[in-house]
Amino acid sequence: MEFDRLVVSFLVDEVVGGFFISVPPGHVACVYDRGRGVLPRVWGPGLHFKIPFWQVAKLFNAQVLEYSIHRGFDFSKNKEALGDEPITVSTADGHDITVEGSIVFRIDKANAPELWENIGENMVSKVVRPTARSRVASVFSELTLDQIRKNRNNVEEMVKRELNAHFEDRGLNCEGFLLSEVTASTKSGQTEVVVSALPETSIVEE
Repeated sequence: MEFDRLVVSFLVDEVVGGFFISVPPGHVACVYDRGRGVLPRVWGPGLHFKIPFWQVAKLFNAQVLEYSIHRGFDFSKNKEALGDEPITVSTADGHDITVEGSIVFRIDKANAPELWENIGENMVSKVVRPTARSRVASVFSELTLDQIRKNRNNVEEMVKRELNAHFEDRGLNCEGFLLSEVTASTKSGQTEVVVSALPETSIVEE
C-alpha cells in the first residue's frame, strides 16, 4: 500500500479557472496561503472557493488505513509504504519473540493543517513506522511469554493506548492494533507459535 493513499496529491482538483476546489468523499483539504502560510481551516467534501494562484490546496485521505507488519514486507523502494517488517523483541522473562500484526489508523481531521506544516509529506517514515516499532517493542518487552499467550485482547489494547499516546500530538489517531502472530525462538533453534492468526477462545485477566 503506497503513501499516496494517505496524502493523495499536492493539488486538489481545481475547477472553473482555479477559483474552486473539489474535495471528494472520505477526504479533507488543507490550504496554503502564500501570504499567511498554512491556514488553520479544514475543508470537508464538497466544492470550495479559493483565491487562484495565491492559495494552494492539498488533499488528505481521512479514511481508516491499515499499516501492516508482516514477513516479506519491503519498503526499501518506498519509505512511505504503509507497512513494516516483523518486530523482534525480548520479553520480560527473556524469550526472543517476533511480532506481526496490523495498525489501523487515520489522520485527525481537525489537526490536518498542523500535521502538514510540522511533518510534511513523509508522515510514515517520520512518525508511523518509528513510533510503531518503538511502542510495540516497549509493550511486549514488559510482558512474559505466558501473559502474551493468555491475554491477547489485553495486549492489543495496551499497544493501541501506547500508540495513541504518541500519535495524538502528531495529528494521527490509532483506531486499533490487531495482533496476527507472535513466534518465539526455542533453545533448539526452532520457532514456536505463541499467538496465531486465529483469535483466542478465552482471555485470562492479569
